Amino acid sequence: MNFFSDIFAYINSGGFVMWPLAVSIFVLWYGMGFRYNLLKRGNKISVRELIRKYNRGFKKAPTGMIDSAVVEALEIVKNSDPKLARRLLDDAFFEYEQGLKKYKILIKVIVVVAPLAGLLGTVIGMIETFDSLASMSLFSQSGGIAGGISQALFTTQFGLVVAVPGLVVGRMLDKKELTMRNELSQIKDIVLVTNVH
Repeated sequence: MNFFSDIFAYINSGGFVMWPLAVSIFVLWYGMGFRYNLLKRGNKISVRELIRKYNRGFKKAPTGMIDSAVVEALEIVKNSDPKLARRLLDDAFFEYEQGLKKYKILIKVIVVVAPLAGLLGTVIGMIETFDSLASMSLFSQSGGIAGGISQALFTTQFGLVVAVPGLVVGRMLDKKELTMRNELSQIKDIVLVTNVH
């Protein structure tokens, strides 16, 4: 219980800007967790070897996106007219390619906006500081100079706490997405070459 009251006090110490930042940190980590889970590759072997394995009758259920894509691609190519196979594969893989983008823009927006929200809190805190100096109310109810500077630093800190991990993890997920996008393209090419005569 003490932990939650400390968090609540910390958020209140930074002013109203802290509440949107607190909400954004939960939304950011939800989006990154969703992307991390979605970008599970499955089997660690190369795409070519994976296709060979499933082509030979490997029956293990797919454990990730690439595994599922290989199984679906082989089914499409085996059960369709060779002239239509490429178009059918493109249609089927469109869903995978759309899935790879899920929450990507949301993560980028939060990473960009969080430091700006922190900067807004900094400006509000500094305005309060200068108002205290102007009116000489050094010990005002809102904390005067110390309260304004404290508010400014808390919001700056919290904006960076939201943005920096989001930037680092977001970049790692983007790199993983690019690799998987290339592997999906490889799957289509290899499956068509090996199964369409």
